[in-house]
Amino acid sequence: MLKDVLQKLRLHPQDPLQIHGYQTYGTDDHLYLIGRALEDEGVNLDKTGFANAFKNAYKQFRSDELPNAKLKIRLSDDRVFYTKTDLEGYFKVDQEVDGLRELTNDQGWLQLELGYDDENQKRLIQNDNRFPGQMLIPSKKAEYGVISDIDDTILRTGVTSLLKWRVIFNTLFTDVGNRTPFKGAASFYNKLHLGKSGEASNPMFYVSNSPWNLYHYLQAFIKNNNFPKGAILLRDFRTPFDRTPKPEKPHKQHEIRNILNTYPEMQFVLIGDSGEHDADIYIEIAEEFPEQIKAIYLRSVNHEKRVFRVRGLLERFEVTPALLVKESVMAEDHARELDLIQ
Repeated sequence: MLKDVLQKLRLHPQDPLQIHGYQTYGTDDHLYLIGRALEDEGVNLDKTGFANAFKNAYKQFRSDELPNAKLKIRLSDDRVFYTKTDLEGYFKVDQEVDGLRELTNDQGWLQLELGYDDENQKRLIQNDNRFPGQMLIPSKKAEYGVISDIDDTILRTGVTSLLKWRVIFNTLFTDVGNRTPFKGAASFYNKLHLGKSGEASNPMFYVSNSPWNLYHYLQAFIKNNNFPKGAILLRDFRTPFDRTPKPEKPHKQHEIRNILNTYPEMQFVLIGDSGEHDADIYIEIAEEFPEQIKAIYLRSVNHEKRVFRVRGLLERFEVTPALLVKESVMAEDHARELDLIQ
């Protein structure tokens, strides 16, 4: 019986199962969780070296998901909720739940426990069927929020290189411990996190077009390089054979609008780069939500034509303060003039 179930799920009987609970965001009465149920491929980001980096990248992208798996979510006050994965193994819980803020820590993080709710799968499950999940509820001390891109904004990626070869090389052959942040970026982000008061716990949201397959890689980079902890919002890695519907709106616009609509009384700082479409996206967002955007910072990438284009866009943009910077210290000085940081 178990063997038949596993064959239908395209899994091997010897492979343990796991649940990835992603760092999401919500409110005191809105539970919003996303994650994925899949096989444990044995990814170990602590192993360094060229070969281990490639092996980890391969394992992250060849993940075997669990479609239609029944899951349960338990809060620290023992309330339990149920959900089911889609055809790609992803799950989403999006519902009204009271009294969530009371369960958060001093930084606003709600700790959850995820597990399988299927007796046929429990023999293969690690961690006694207990997997962590986290949801951010902005602190009442928050002065504003920060929404940031990742690639070529805090992480040197090479997205403007010919055929994006540097992105491919770094993703496949560079372990997370050898990925370098931009000088001063972590310090600037921590100052934004603490705000003008120095103790604000401003919520951080990292929004990237990178696929969910790289979630733990990027989570480790953020943690290892002392960037403030925040919600991490990536996208599905689509192939020509995808069985899930294609999103109606581009990923970044969709995620940023969701954040702004979730916290309509909160203002935000947007941070990106001049490498691809951040300038266009942020200008569009600021024009749509002019009262919610306090400032826009775009890191200048090493690409003359793109920098020239972005500089022209910003010269005509008057909705909110916007700055193209080469160094984090330039953004930091500007943010201090706007009373965003100490």
